[in-house]
Amino acid sequence: MDGYARVGKLEKDLELGEGETLYPGLSYGENQLRWGFIRKVYGILTAQIVLTTVVSSVTVLYAPVNDLLRGNSGLLLFLMFLPLVLLWPLHIYQQKHPLNFIFLGLFTLSLSLTVGVSCANTEGRIVLEALILTSSVVCALTGYTFWASKKGKDFSYLGPILFTGLIVLLMTSFMQMMFPLGSTSVAIYGGMAAVIFSGYIVYDTQNLIKRFTYDEYIWASITLYLDILNLFLTILRMLRQGDN
Repeated sequence: MDGYARVGKLEKDLELGEGETLYPGLSYGENQLRWGFIRKVYGILTAQIVLTTVVSSVTVLYAPVNDLLRGNSGLLLFLMFLPLVLLWPLHIYQQKHPLNFIFLGLFTLSLSLTVGVSCANTEGRIVLEALILTSSVVCALTGYTFWASKKGKDFSYLGPILFTGLIVLLMTSFMQMMFPLGSTSVAIYGGMAAVIFSGYIVYDTQNLIKRFTYDEYIWASITLYLDILNLFLTILRMLRQGDN
C-alpha cells in the first residue's frame, strides 16, 4: 500500500504541475488559466515586435519611405502623437473584437514608422548592437521576474519609484529642448532612462503574472511593448552618442 501511495502522490504532483506554479498559493486551476493568459499576451507581443521589425526594415531599406517621413515634419509629428491618441480607444475597446486588434495594429504601425526613422538615421552596426543588448536585457529580466515570483518575491514597491523616475525623465527632456544639456548630463540621462525602463519590464512582467485580469490581454501587451521599445530607443541613443 505504501508503494501505491507513493506512486499516486507522484502522479498527483505531476498533474498539478507544481514545478511550474507561477507563485506560492496559486491553485491548480488558476495557475493553468494564468499560464494561458501569459501565452496569449506574449503571442500578441511577439506579433507587435515582428511588425515593428518589418516596418522598420522597410523604412530603412526603402529610401522613398524614409525620405517622405524625414522630409515631411508634419507627417512625422503626426505619427509621433498618434499613439497617444490611440491609447484612448485602445482602453475603451480593449475587450471588443476586432476593434481592439485594429486599434492595436494602428498603434504599433505608427510607432514602428518612427522607430524606422530613428534606425535609418543610425549606422547599421549601432542598430544591431542596440537590438542585441535590448534582447539580452529583456530575456534576462523576464526570466528573473518569473523565477523571483515563483520564489514569492514581490516588486509592487517599484511602482511609485518608477513613476517618479519617469516624471523626472519627461521634465528633463522638456528642459533639454529649451536648455540643451552637456555630454555628461546626456549620458547620465540615458543611463537613468535605461535603468527606469528596465525596472518597468520587471514591474509590468510581475503585473502580467499576478495582477492583470484575463480580459486585459491587449493592455498587458501594450505595456510590455512600450517598455521594450523605450529601452531599445534609449540604448540606441546612448550607443549613437557614444559613437559620435
